[in-house]
Amino acid sequence: MTFSAPRALLFDLDGTLVDTAPDLARATNELRAHHGLAPLPYPQIRSQVSNGGSALVTLALGLTSEHVDHGAARAFLLDAYGRDVASQSRLFDGLERLIEHWALPPRAWGIVTNKPRAYAAPLIEALQLTPGALLCADDLPLKKPAPEPLWEAACRLSVTPKECWYIGDHLRDMEAARSAGMTAVAVGYGYIAEEDDIGRWPADLWFETPDALVEALMQAR
Repeated sequence: MTFSAPRALLFDLDGTLVDTAPDLARATNELRAHHGLAPLPYPQIRSQVSNGGSALVTLALGLTSEHVDHGAARAFLLDAYGRDVASQSRLFDGLERLIEHWALPPRAWGIVTNKPRAYAAPLIEALQLTPGALLCADDLPLKKPAPEPLWEAACRLSVTPKECWYIGDHLRDMEAARSAGMTAVAVGYGYIAEEDDIGRWPADLWFETPDALVEALMQAR
């Protein structure tokens, strides 16, 4: 695998930079308990985390987004999650070292996520992360897979899109990166559904583990 080092790294948040599944699983099972249901196995919840709160409600209660009770269930889940977004969430192993190394000498990095700012900002603060740009689901009229949040992040980091890697664990991340003219980097350690084949995603680079991603970037620098 050959490539040139980017001037800036942009990360998806959940499942790419931070392992948030434990806290989202807790909230999902709180919703089930509220309805008198037994907890779901953690791996089953983990595979749906990247699909957002509505998908977790459907998983937990079998309610589609059109169901009359879906909205109230989603509000319960998000309230349960929002009470403590960083109880068990941590950076994936090795990524803290990458970010520290990337900053010496300073190079730009940021986060572009479909997570609402009300949950993303407290999480990032709790983990003491200081990205140069943070674009959340509600910051712009459009969100991923639209390219606009990625373009805005690049603008805030004073780099061109072609100088950026966008790193993610979902098909929409690769579609957004391609549309934005960035190098699309797929990671296989995130919240990948069983039926997904990341090798078929429109990515430029693939890394199966955080260590593989870190080592490639450390060597490229």
